[in-house]
Amino acid sequence: MLKFLPILLIVAYSLGMWFFSVWRLKREMAENSTPLDDDRLNPLLDRLGRAMELPRIKAQVYEVAMVNGLAAPDGRIFITRGFMDRMEKGDVSPEEIAGVVAHELGHVAHGHSKRRLIDFAGQNVLRSVLLMTIGRFLPFVGPWLINLLVMTLAARLSQSDEFEADRFATALLIKSGIGPEAQISLFEKLNALTGRRSVSAPAWLLSHPATPKRIEAIRNNIARWDQR
Repeated sequence: MLKFLPILLIVAYSLGMWFFSVWRLKREMAENSTPLDDDRLNPLLDRLGRAMELPRIKAQVYEVAMVNGLAAPDGRIFITRGFMDRMEKGDVSPEEIAGVVAHELGHVAHGHSKRRLIDFAGQNVLRSVLLMTIGRFLPFVGPWLINLLVMTLAARLSQSDEFEADRFATALLIKSGIGPEAQISLFEKLNALTGRRSVSAPAWLLSHPATPKRIEAIRNNIARWDQR
């Protein structure tokens, strides 16, 4: 039992850090958000709810300037004030915002936050075990390679979640009658909205898949569903 104590301590530490991070994020969002209530979005949120056999989907406006959508670990959906401001300016449509809500609902429906808890703990255990074994024999290159391996694994899992949430959103947008076109059009303008430029990091180290790949996956899903 004692030989597993270091691993158990690592798991306990990882879980503690994750829960503290979730608690801090939950408090931050609670203190800086208001219910989303918009005459253009409310009918679309009603349609998403009916497609899921639920009442109107509720969302919160997170009062930060960035353009983003978020799914909190407790299942709440957030659209940032920056996104809402872009809608006011006409840069994005209400349907495109509804597509973001549908994507975040996909994260909630698939339990990605809970999965991240397990992944986070597992990655810390893997990193620590490898550092205690391989890292001891490769004192300089070893830790760098180990961190690269763990970062690659984390990125792969995160990208898989994004594709899964996209797939859920596309199906929900089709079922609700809103249609997946707004989902694609938003991705086509996403880099301009977020101010992102082409990144120098390898694609396999990024937490989100490359935008062209996401659009391609959505189009392929639509084509498969149209054939049914």
